Amino acid sequence: MDFLPISELLLQIERHQCALLANLTFSEKIRYIYNPLEYARETHEFYVRTYCNSPKKILFLGMNPGPFGMAQNGVPFGDSAYVNNWLKIKGNVFKPHLEHPKRQIQGLNCSRSEVSGSRFWSFMEETCDLKAQEKKALIEICDEALYQVIMLLQVKFIVGIGKFAEERATHVLRSHNIQDTIVVNIMHPSPANPAANKGWKEIVHKQLYDSGILQYMTLQ
Repeated sequence: MDFLPISELLLQIERHQCALLANLTFSEKIRYIYNPLEYARETHEFYVRTYCNSPKKILFLGMNPGPFGMAQNGVPFGDSAYVNNWLKIKGNVFKPHLEHPKRQIQGLNCSRSEVSGSRFWSFMEETCDLKAQEKKALIEICDEALYQVIMLLQVKFIVGIGKFAEERATHVLRSHNIQDTIVVNIMHPSPANPAANKGWKEIVHKQLYDSGILQYMTLQ
């Protein structure tokens, strides 16, 4: 089982959970039971296989019990506009065993907005502006170009302006087994960095001096 993709292992946990839930009994007051992991299985599994196929450092956990979110399409906080247009979820959505006449399931065709879902996914869209696969493809192209520049210029020292640049340079050197090029880091000068607004030049001068780079920049 451990050789299965993470997405499939997660789906196995959910299926076991659904089987246990199906055995529960409720009082006569509870007539309608909606389990989107059953009737919206196709769209839910599409979501899981697309966006949960690797380990995650962060888990957002919340309830979305309204009738126009996950209940419609099987996607957590599943506002239809974001499910269709941003997450690009595909699949068929069926009906629960017993459907309330005022809470009908329309699946991906639901025209009602899910306010909490719209807020949640709009935040994600603004914060995570590139989907994982798009970002991965972009970084791979940039990494390869960086490698070619390093080889062309016969670079011996790389000064990463900010942590991200330092991390990419280090990754490129390791992936190509380049051991005679040194990577150091200096503070990024962006005004968004509060520390950079307090004597950036002096801080960077010390960083370059401490790393030994400054001597190569000073005229002899």
